[in-house]
Amino acid sequence: VQLQESGPGLVKPSQTLSLTCTVSGGSITADYYYWSWIRQPPGKGLGWMGAMTGSGSTYYSPSLKSRTSISRDTSKNQFTLHLSSVTPEDTAVYYCARGDRLPTTGTWDEYDYWGQGTQVTVSS
Repeated sequence: VQLQESGPGLVKPSQTLSLTCTVSGGSITADYYYWSWIRQPPGKGLGWMGAMTGSGSTYYSPSLKSRTSISRDTSKNQFTLHLSSVTPEDTAVYYCARGDRLPTTGTWDEYDYWGQGTQVTVSS
């Protein structure tokens, strides 16, 4: 299974950030898996943002729920993160990943596959 993030590297404050994860070697509609978005701000640890299951159910971090949504295009085997009203505090490396449960510890061992990450900077 391979995951690849894509999207803009620079976003202005107050805009909506959209990042897409393209999955190969496995279907995003398969039962049992959670397809997550995670981020790591500079100098900080991993932060789980949200996930979508194979059936399309979504789960979000309480701290980001009001600004986050995840959608998918099953025909392209892609899922997309939308983060609204971004601020410089949203500057981070963003990753997509697959796991078999909802993350709770914020560590990489909760995922079995992940992308290489994409740097997003929020600046005017």
